[in-house]
Amino acid sequence: MIYIGYHFIVEPKELGTEILIAELGERAFESFEETEVGVNAYVQKDLWTEDILDGIYIMESDQFAITYTKEEIAQVNWNEEWEKNFEPIDVDGICYVRAPFHQSRGAKYEIVIEPKMSFGTGHHETTYMMIRQLLNNDVIGKRVLDMGCGTSILAILASMSGAVTVDAIDIDNWCYLNSIENATRNNCMNISVYEGDASILSKEPKYDVILANINRNILLNDMVHYVACLESNGEIYFSGFYTEDIEAIKNCAEAKGLVYENQLERNNWVSLKFRKA
Repeated sequence: MIYIGYHFIVEPKELGTEILIAELGERAFESFEETEVGVNAYVQKDLWTEDILDGIYIMESDQFAITYTKEEIAQVNWNEEWEKNFEPIDVDGICYVRAPFHQSRGAKYEIVIEPKMSFGTGHHETTYMMIRQLLNNDVIGKRVLDMGCGTSILAILASMSGAVTVDAIDIDNWCYLNSIENATRNNCMNISVYEGDASILSKEPKYDVILANINRNILLNDMVHYVACLESNGEIYFSGFYTEDIEAIKNCAEAKGLVYENQLERNNWVSLKFRKA
């Protein structure tokens, strides 16, 4: 498969790289590799267009200096790339998310996933916070939805934490297939994986807990679907956006009958918890 690789130099690097990856992730870019000066981003040539970077907000901002070069790449050993760059996620010594090539730490919840394409996206901060939200709240005997599941880390943790059933949904076919693989790998037989977007959700209350770690625009657009399938007094956790997006997310949620309960912040990323009135 032929890819187009973009090599970005970003200043200031830390915050700028996170924002750039988040914006590129909304386009056809499917994998990222952070570097000492910025990030490399890859898109399939069949999905690439000349205007693929048009409208990327951070590239038009005077608060950041971003330059890039691009090249056509005939073959990339993705698994080798992920093994070089994927770091485990350790949350409070309680939950440890690792790949098969990492050593076990014997944590209470140890999730083993094959990283492949879903890691290297720069969203470890949001995954970390959503894991912490689950660890701080009780899902025993509850029906859980992991929306935009990716590798299904959150679905797997919910299953391990005592959820009675878990539905994991992602629009990406690779994520759908990889979620099935990871659920099996972690012996989570009560996880059902579906391929699709919010349109496939039930129009009737079905879930006690919803986890949605996606991005600001999708959350705002699809929130009505989430609320419709959430039971009264049910909990919903959002992440995938920045501190400057809090007001927009809260306003949208409260307009749809959700009540704000708390938030977590980590390096300008945010997770918000709401309850359905």
